[in-house]
Amino acid sequence: MATRAQWVEGARPRTLPAAVSPVLAGTGAAAALGQVHLGRALLALVVALALQVAVNYANDYSDGVRGTDADRVGPLRLVGSGAASPGAVKRAALVAFGVAGVAGVLLVALTGIWWLLLVGAACVVAAWTYTGGRRPYGYLGLGEVFVFVFFGLVAVLGTTLVQAGRVDLVAVLAAVGVGLHACAILVANNLRDVPTDAVAGKRTLAVRLGAPRTRRLYAVLVLAPPLLSALTALLVGSAWPLLALAALALAVPPARVVGGGAAGRALVPVLRDTGRLELVHAALLALGLALAA
Repeated sequence: MATRAQWVEGARPRTLPAAVSPVLAGTGAAAALGQVHLGRALLALVVALALQVAVNYANDYSDGVRGTDADRVGPLRLVGSGAASPGAVKRAALVAFGVAGVAGVLLVALTGIWWLLLVGAACVVAAWTYTGGRRPYGYLGLGEVFVFVFFGLVAVLGTTLVQAGRVDLVAVLAAVGVGLHACAILVANNLRDVPTDAVAGKRTLAVRLGAPRTRRLYAVLVLAPPLLSALTALLVGSAWPLLALAALALAVPPARVVGGGAAGRALVPVLRDTGRLELVHAALLALGLALAA
């Protein structure tokens, strides 16, 4: 039976910045529109965090029963290591999905935007079928596309919508930046696992592109979002969003590590650094948008 510490590690806390960041950026975009509701922002945060934990446990379960995690370099996988049974991990994923669902329904009831229930359902399906189901899209090299859509566009624009009642181009730019950083986390993760994924038949984007092109892709994904703040500053007519440019100081070190040929365990700190980069960038952007308002 897995210990409490193992369950926490299995939830992969280093990935949680990918859940917090879109809520920060989306709230900043709502502030730029003159409408911030902290209660709704907190509910959006609960939804995002619960979905992130759910997808982590769901991936643990699905990869574990497929045997993909039999030889793993990265953080502990509960099923693959034998620390927890597949059934227990599956139940943990379902509980996390349930928490996200309850918070989501409350948020919809507060806003009256009922079609968001369909968006929430799509999020759950996407989370489960990343590595689950008969044809998991994560095994087909489509993981980054879905991460960009759901942890970038949907998460940021949804957070803005439930607070401001509408979205604009500033919110879209914020969503693009957050989505690119979320993709960078997955790219670094998949770059680390290229040797084992290729053997297991998991055709991630990194496996399809090969290591050299994946490293160049990572550099673009981490460096581009802070640069988008210049366009955001023009749109809002204020220099405050340029605060996000400071995130470049955190983007350069992991880009150098990845570009320098790091592999295997040497890429584990890159995941942490990329998550921190995404969080700091989103926070600075949100602050800049709020000050500009």
